[in-house]
Amino acid sequence: MIEQKSKQTRKIWPQVDALKLAMNWSEKDLDKLQILVDDVQGESHPGSYHLDTLSKESCVGVFESGGRPAKFHVTDICDGWAEGHDGMNYILPSREVIANMVEIHGNVIPWDGLILLSGCDKAVPAHLIAAARLDLPTVHIPSGSQHSGPNLTTAGLCGRLTAKDKRGEATAAEMRNYKLTGCPTCGVCQFMGTASTMQCMSEALGLALPGTALMPAMFGEIKHYARAAGLAVMNLAEKGITASKILTKEAFINAIKVHAALGGSTNAFIHLPAVAHELGITIEPDIFDEINRKVKHLVNVQPNGKYVGELFWMAGGVPMVEWLIRDCLDLDVMTCTGKTLGENLEQLWEDDYFVRCQGHLQTFGINPEDVITPPEKATMYGSVAVMRGNIAPDGSVIKYSATVSSMQHHIGKAAVFDSEEAAYDAVIKRHIQPDTVVVIRYEGPKGSGMPEMHMTTDAIIYDDTLNKSVAVVTDGRFSGASSGPCIGHVSPEAVEGGPIALIENDDLIEIDIPNRALNIVGVAGVHKTPDEISEIMINRKKNWKLPTLKPKKGILKIYTKLAVSGMAGAYMDID
Repeated sequence: MIEQKSKQTRKIWPQVDALKLAMNWSEKDLDKLQILVDDVQGESHPGSYHLDTLSKESCVGVFESGGRPAKFHVTDICDGWAEGHDGMNYILPSREVIANMVEIHGNVIPWDGLILLSGCDKAVPAHLIAAARLDLPTVHIPSGSQHSGPNLTTAGLCGRLTAKDKRGEATAAEMRNYKLTGCPTCGVCQFMGTASTMQCMSEALGLALPGTALMPAMFGEIKHYARAAGLAVMNLAEKGITASKILTKEAFINAIKVHAALGGSTNAFIHLPAVAHELGITIEPDIFDEINRKVKHLVNVQPNGKYVGELFWMAGGVPMVEWLIRDCLDLDVMTCTGKTLGENLEQLWEDDYFVRCQGHLQTFGINPEDVITPPEKATMYGSVAVMRGNIAPDGSVIKYSATVSSMQHHIGKAAVFDSEEAAYDAVIKRHIQPDTVVVIRYEGPKGSGMPEMHMTTDAIIYDDTLNKSVAVVTDGRFSGASSGPCIGHVSPEAVEGGPIALIENDDLIEIDIPNRALNIVGVAGVHKTPDEISEIMINRKKNWKLPTLKPKKGILKIYTKLAVSGMAGAYMDID
């Protein structure tokens, strides 16, 4: 057993015991292993609303194992609240704030173990960051997946309806029906967006119990797993297995391989390196690219495919993906069960886990292989790529699995905007012509907090005149629900004077996904040689001045001042 940290301050200051006894602790509780149970529950979105129930169950598991849990909260927030206004600028910084608060909870009071409950975009990576900092015996409990809407639709329908409504094409009945059915239960959005992706990453890293990522939130079984997490964290504490023994370099490589097979969100490029950074592990962007060239894309889930998140779980979820690509995974990595990944997978087969999951899928009349394709039947390798060139010398990212084949190589004239709001307005008013490359800049981590460009990408996708010929290039990021040729995280970002700041309207932009290239290849619609382009960019840089940006205050001012590149993880760094 590890040293019981909870006893440390008791010897120094007797008020520690008095404070606990005032909150319905017994004197016997004071001598037990003490477990911090930290969740993001609140009325912030369906992915967190039900976490009080799962938190209680995890506490029961701790009690059953002879420990004493204590519940803490730091409510997260949803991107869906922030679309279309400056609130979106605060979404990525919220990751840092949540991680900082959990770090505070975990350090002011010494604990013997840690249970973290979250499910959505920024809360899961925040909890992984906090787990890395605290390095306690740790188990993460994902909040599960929402039930699908009518006809296996998702909350992602909002983008199409919003674009129609802005153009006066949506009916009141359409809007009302979506509002009443788009989010029918608790749990995270039903597609492989950032929330679903990061739940899967937590499990792939070994910090969540096998089979818990994207379990349907309305299933009673999710409560059983929450209780099991209480038993698991006590087991880790007894064995002295802390987060750093699970979150190893090998575990991150495994997770990136699972991400490639999933067709996960490009936001994993931000979150996984930020978590690894806390452990002194460097995850270079090119690691993602290398792995995506070797691991086949297996998962047929929106926005890359046909099905929804809960059906992915029913097809076997993360464990089935791990089983199918097991030959390229390190099966000896330690996990929060106290066993290795290989041992976990074998136990799941022995326990009929896959039989039970796929039995649920039969209710829908769907073949498991239609949702998770075996590697021998899959045709595409990977899902995301790192793009470089004279626009992004430090890199950029694209999810090519959500890009039509005709746009794998594209040259188009640039239409340049210094904010997403301006770009969205131009798309909605149909000022954007087919074949255009929409450039949105000054939206990077230092520029405005790195908001997502979801409204603009959806407006393009749901415009039949644009959706197969218009690309987006930005130093901001994208929603995990985004599809189409969307290139984000362009680095260096515009506010630092990166080349994206020097692009002008009607420059010719070449997107070459097979060769991982993103370049200006012409000016005023006329092709130029690379040397000519280089000379033009040098002259533009001499005349470039940072435009006046909106003033910032509070956390946004702090974040934009301290944030590192999006390609490095967009975390705050004081060095």
